[in-house]
Amino acid sequence: MTTQEIAARFDELAQTAQWNKIYDELYADDAESIEPEGGDGALQSVKGKEAMKQKGEAFNAQIEEFHSAYTTPSVVGGNHFSCAMGMVVTLKGVGRVDMHEICVYKVDNGKIVKEQFFY
Repeated sequence: MTTQEIAARFDELAQTAQWNKIYDELYADDAESIEPEGGDGALQSVKGKEAMKQKGEAFNAQIEEFHSAYTTPSVVGGNHFSCAMGMVVTLKGVGRVDMHEICVYKVDNGKIVKEQFFY
């Protein structure tokens, strides 16, 4: 798949929050996920799509109530694509939080090999 095709499929699945399907279909087994330094201590950088799934499950376990979410259409440049994402959730022990981030994905050999988040 080309970067454009991967971005289009990512967008399609993200609109219905099919994150595990995104990992299964579009990610390389040894892909890495990079969180910002000094960001949320609960979210750590990890390597491997199984570790990425576990990171997502751990984050979801912190959610007490889900209010809304969005993902913008991806913008492709070379072997990268990016989008903005956000959600409004109530986190256990924290309260209601309005989150926004820019997500950048690197594609190599027809698979996402790296994701990096900026928030």
